Amino acid sequence: MIDQIKYYIASGTLQVGDQLPSVRDLAQRLTVNPTTVVKAYNELQHEEIIEIRHGKGAFVAPSNTTASEFQKDRVVRRLARQLAVEAQQIGADYEFVSRVFDEEWQQLSETMRPGSRAADRQA
Repeated sequence: MIDQIKYYIASGTLQVGDQLPSVRDLAQRLTVNPTTVVKAYNELQHEEIIEIRHGKGAFVAPSNTTASEFQKDRVVRRLARQLAVEAQQIGADYEFVSRVFDEEWQQLSETMRPGSRAADRQA
């Protein structure tokens, strides 16, 4: 859930100020315990990805691009480890994973480039 929300923000599907579903609504949609959604929202708030406005809901926070080098290192290493483990489990070799990663990076970069539709929605 946390990774999906981060993905939707990074891809431009969710934008700064957009309201996320209520805890109850998201729990029902995903058929999970509402406590699970609360924990996910609290973690996202702790990471300053969303803002929780009491009585109003959860909203995408203004982008915080001032992550410390330590934070960047920690997050990227965690995601790289997850990718490496899952790729090896399915038998994907390094060259394949590297090529797919490069393609995805380029696609996302093009999507977020000024003048693109997703970048225009962000502005």
